[in-house]
Amino acid sequence: MTAKLKPSPLFLGIDTGGTYTDAVLWSEAGGPGGKVLAKAKALTTRHDLAVGISGAVDAVLQKAGTDPAAIKLVSMSTTLATNALVEGQGGRVALVMIGFAEGDLARDGLKAALGTDPVVFGAGGHDVHGNAAKLDLSGLEAALPELEKSVSGFAVCAYFATRNPAHELAARDLIRDRTGLPVTASHELSAKLGGPRRALTTLLNARLISMIDRLVAATEGFLAARNIAAPLMVVRGDGALVSAAFARQRPIETILSGPAASLVGARHMTGLDNAVVSDIGGTTTDVAVLDKGRPRLDPEGATVGGFRTMVEAVAMRTFGLGGDSEVALEDGALSPKILLGPRRLVPLALAGMVHGDAVTSELERQLRAPNPGRMDGRLAVRTGVPERLAAGLTGAEAKLYELIGAVPQALDRLLTSNAQNATLNRLVSRGLVHVAGFTPSDAAHVLGRQANWDPAAARLGAELFARRRDGRGQFIAASPEAISERVLTTLTRLSAEVILETAFAEDGLDGAATVAHALVQRAVDAHPGIARLSVALDRPVIGLGASAPLHYAGLAELVGNDCVVPEDTDVANALGAVVGQVRVSAEARVSQPKEGLFRVASGESVRDFNDEAAAIAAAERDVRAIAAGRAKDAGTDSAEIEIASEFRVSTVEGQRMFIEAHVVAVASGRPRMAV
Repeated sequence: MTAKLKPSPLFLGIDTGGTYTDAVLWSEAGGPGGKVLAKAKALTTRHDLAVGISGAVDAVLQKAGTDPAAIKLVSMSTTLATNALVEGQGGRVALVMIGFAEGDLARDGLKAALGTDPVVFGAGGHDVHGNAAKLDLSGLEAALPELEKSVSGFAVCAYFATRNPAHELAARDLIRDRTGLPVTASHELSAKLGGPRRALTTLLNARLISMIDRLVAATEGFLAARNIAAPLMVVRGDGALVSAAFARQRPIETILSGPAASLVGARHMTGLDNAVVSDIGGTTTDVAVLDKGRPRLDPEGATVGGFRTMVEAVAMRTFGLGGDSEVALEDGALSPKILLGPRRLVPLALAGMVHGDAVTSELERQLRAPNPGRMDGRLAVRTGVPERLAAGLTGAEAKLYELIGAVPQALDRLLTSNAQNATLNRLVSRGLVHVAGFTPSDAAHVLGRQANWDPAAARLGAELFARRRDGRGQFIAASPEAISERVLTTLTRLSAEVILETAFAEDGLDGAATVAHALVQRAVDAHPGIARLSVALDRPVIGLGASAPLHYAGLAELVGNDCVVPEDTDVANALGAVVGQVRVSAEARVSQPKEGLFRVASGESVRDFNDEAAAIAAAERDVRAIAAGRAKDAGTDSAEIEIASEFRVSTVEGQRMFIEAHVVAVASGRPRMAV
């Protein structure tokens, strides 16, 4: 009698991007790289993320004819956090600074990131050895009744909290007890010194909590409705997997989640160990380097939306350039250039497909006007987020928000002054309103190179844009087709620039953007000039994203190497999400406040020892235990733990003098699957 073979477990990968939600069903069987059994896309529905998720996953299950019970692991990557930071979106939060002065806000971009959100200062904090100053939370306590009405969460950062988190814990407990709102403490996110940048990272984390919470809740609700009883994992910014519960508490670690997953997917699909990976989506282009089969990590922390965080992530450069980038015109030039991004607009073709005549009738009205208008081809519509997220609006913002509804309205009818335009931009930055307008995706519809939305609305938008005037008063293009061709050519050229800029920056070259622009411009113009310049990458480009076959078709000649676009490039993120591993770390520091006293700061505890060896041994035990606990929380039951120690010592008159030790434990393993 032949034994019945046990079926290979199935893995479901989901990527929730700014425009599309992708899903892929993958099996380890079918060869060394496994097999993609089915893939599908659905529009990301920001007002209710479950709609887009269910659309993509249901299509995958139907294509594969799979019993949902056969799925043993679900893994998700997302660009929502990345896009939110690039576009300046997120919830309104209160920043609590303990032991800092107001002047510290000017460091590391913290003041710019804070914007108009409230900040509360209090006395306290610690010194470099963890010795405490006097804590005073009376100002915070007095402010809480008003703050809880206008913010969605709190970020707490105390001076030298990485050496002793006691004051952050006290503030965190007070806020949770009085308000019940989410609180992020800086020591939970990073063990690095640098208070203002740690505060910045904590602030951004607090802003993202409600967004990632909605994504996870929507996904879990959908899985339960489909009887998929598999663990849900989320891709972190360094490409590792963590449990959904882990990601909910530390959403800042999901910045660059989508791009990190795409790197894992790119390596998996192409087998290339060395490449430049460029992933073009609706909102951003993300460029990174593969070296020896692994993505380069940024030891200084990820930079997104102009903010340098303390989040360890892939060394990814994120540019506001994508298929849904805002198309604009250079001001004041006789022959103005086409400008793209960094803001994302809802493509008119997409708005036309969703809202029909409400969009096309307004565009046709504007075309009938004898002269072009400054706001032609632009409409505003609510995003559909819960009303509680609109808390804290100014009077002008609230008044304009009331006028904007669920049906797109033309800006030339909605806005009556330049001041209102600034007010609208603030509503967009809060994630409350979308602006629809002409984008490269519309240009592709006009030229017949994309056909998934409404080409009629796209063509109307192109006509309106083409009749804008240059510095001589002439139309900037003769036809919708002509302006659309210019837009797509510009997108390919700018794609080459950001790829070369990334390569130059990785090589440590100053002025990388300027050099990249000059070289690509020479290549496009085909005029070498007196000084002959050329450039070639030392490795191929892997082009990812659903629109990569379109926008990267002419890329190879501009970067001097091959451009490989894999077969499943449109779901690289979703595929990368299911082939990763759980990886978490824990850190401890051992200092010597005075001779013969060794202080161990690990997790949320601070302990003193009279012997260096005993202190180091205790630090190693602590980080092993903390890493094991975090690994379990992150979703693996089979973690392998490696410990490394780095010592700072000096020699005085031939005697070794201990200064400090840094002990790190890294736990990694495959995620647990459903039985």
